[in-house]
Amino acid sequence: MEHHHNHEHHHHHHVEGKNLLFSIVLNIVITVAQVIGGILSGSLALLSDALHNFSDVLSLVFSYIAHKLSRKKASNDQTFGYKRAELIAAFINAMTLIIVAIFLVYEAIERFFNPQSIKFGLVIWMSILGIAMNGLSVLLLKNDADKNLNMKSAYLHLFSDMLASVAVLIGGFLMKYFQWFWIDSVLTLVIAIYLIIVGIDLLKESTQMLMLFTPSHLDIDEIISEVHKIPGADKLHHIHLWYLNEEELHLEAHLDCSEDIKMSEFNVLLGKVEKVLFEKFHINHINIQPEYKKEEDSKDFIVQD
Repeated sequence: MEHHHNHEHHHHHHVEGKNLLFSIVLNIVITVAQVIGGILSGSLALLSDALHNFSDVLSLVFSYIAHKLSRKKASNDQTFGYKRAELIAAFINAMTLIIVAIFLVYEAIERFFNPQSIKFGLVIWMSILGIAMNGLSVLLLKNDADKNLNMKSAYLHLFSDMLASVAVLIGGFLMKYFQWFWIDSVLTLVIAIYLIIVGIDLLKESTQMLMLFTPSHLDIDEIISEVHKIPGADKLHHIHLWYLNEEELHLEAHLDCSEDIKMSEFNVLLGKVEKVLFEKFHINHINIQPEYKKEEDSKDFIVQD
């Protein structure tokens, strides 16, 4: 079985772990400040924001550990290394977003029917602090979030926190000038709904990768059609296509050759297949088993091995 691994074709992105570490420190400061502010002011929105920030701290720590693990080299015991650690981190972070959101929905509904007087001045100043620090963290992680699902999960936690702080600030002013204390519960509910939406999207994306599903943007039939156009390639079958992580897209398959060729000739054929798969579909890990008139129970494109 021939296995080609194109180092020159990889799109490795250097992700700054130090930015994540700095964001962790900022969020610890925000969390402590908002817990104190929420207790003193009686604001549920502020306490919910603090709870969300605390979940961020845990998520960011987990993302940081996963980021470090993913850089460890492969070994005899871990032949893939820890490259999927960041996918697991993204999955868990998505789950925590949804769990926190469900808790906030419950608290918001309960507080809506039992409104309490809130010290809006403290709410306003704490929300401004949250906007400033979360905004800085968001800027630090924005570039990495575009390249890495784990960093995207951390970024979404921080970005949603920043939006939550903006909502709390607006609520603070509405309470100050209009005495709309019920707005605290409404804003908490809006924050929770937003968290559920982004959490489900992230959960879906990370689950698809962890389950080794065919990437949604690729069409197996189109891949087969392109390979079959190559002279000497008869039929591609027993196909598996998956992301190991966000940088490594793997294809494993059997390839029937149209003629009984030598291995050196197959290497040339494989080079053509590899070129087509990378240039048209960005598949950078290819594992092909060559065959010629081999009798098998199935020659289907997709076979449950």
